[in-house]
Amino acid sequence: MNSLFKTMLAVTLAIFGNTAATGQQNSQEIGISKNGRVEFKEIKEKKWFQELTDRIKLHGYAQGGYNYSHQGGTNTNSFNLKRVIFWVEGQITDRWSCLFMHNFSGSVLEYYTTYRITKNKALNVRIGQFKNGLSIEGPLSCSYLEAVDLYSEGVNYLTGCSSDPLYGTQTGRDLGLSLFGETNNSKFRYELNVMNGQGVNKKDGNNFKDIIARLEYRPLEGLNIVTSGQLGRGHNILADGKTSVYNPTILNGQDYKRHRLTAGADYRSKATKVRSEYLAGWDGDAHSWGAYITSAIPLGTPKLELIASYDFFNYNTSHNMAQHKAVGGLQYWFYKRCRMQVQYVYKNAFIKDNQFIHGANHGIQCQMQVRFN
Repeated sequence: MNSLFKTMLAVTLAIFGNTAATGQQNSQEIGISKNGRVEFKEIKEKKWFQELTDRIKLHGYAQGGYNYSHQGGTNTNSFNLKRVIFWVEGQITDRWSCLFMHNFSGSVLEYYTTYRITKNKALNVRIGQFKNGLSIEGPLSCSYLEAVDLYSEGVNYLTGCSSDPLYGTQTGRDLGLSLFGETNNSKFRYELNVMNGQGVNKKDGNNFKDIIARLEYRPLEGLNIVTSGQLGRGHNILADGKTSVYNPTILNGQDYKRHRLTAGADYRSKATKVRSEYLAGWDGDAHSWGAYITSAIPLGTPKLELIASYDFFNYNTSHNMAQHKAVGGLQYWFYKRCRMQVQYVYKNAFIKDNQFIHGANHGIQCQMQVRFN
């Protein structure tokens, strides 16, 4: 009885001692040996916030600057804060993760969860709101793209980034389901999206779903060949009486055919970065197509790069809505993913008072980007 009392007392003291030591780096684990003796073993514990930081990653960047434009005989200039984006990645298990992204200059951009079905990277499933897989540029982060005004005109219009009035500014994101993966030592990558087709933070506008497929092939180090396509049905979001300058026959609330096709390549080396792509779209009875080529060339050091881009896009081939755009400038990476950009932009057409006007548009754009992680 005396032996049992001593054992219980020792266990009680050990429990209280272990509780008091919570938050310390080293604590004790108690156990009962075969002969009935109480034993203490030293163990190492991670603090709760260490466990949290192992599973959660924080990211963010901000872009702002100054723009000058000469358009249709009118000069405008303004300072701007284009975007302040913050996102959190959470690793729930080794196969299951989630992400939440918010633009403090706008609204919630992304929220989804991803689960890796196979042991390797061959099959993953994602559900939520995210960027679709259409085009090379579409899925790329704004903090990576070389041009201050970001995507090419064709990508802007066809992926729902900003310039299609029937679709609105959706930043290339939508609600849906995605299956994706990599095989053959990451030489092949595929992606299949089933999306609402209505954009960010919106329910579907019709009973049709947009199907987007993407295939990538990396035959050589640094070279990525990409093709993508979309079969879908759009839903005009414009108010009554308003129409798109590019497609005036589609009325408010009307569903219409919205198909896409792209093919291009992206190459990166120490000497240069170059990306080029062909894009085509069919919206109702209107057909559009275009192509672009963009390059970043280091000038003696990887920190300083010459940026050059040429972009052509015809918004409606039946109405002579062709636009040429050229961009030239410099960017300086002053710290990791932080940079300064100065660029000249020329366009031979622009939109004014809901009319497509053939005329010169000159602009100077300056931007600073600050990013962590």
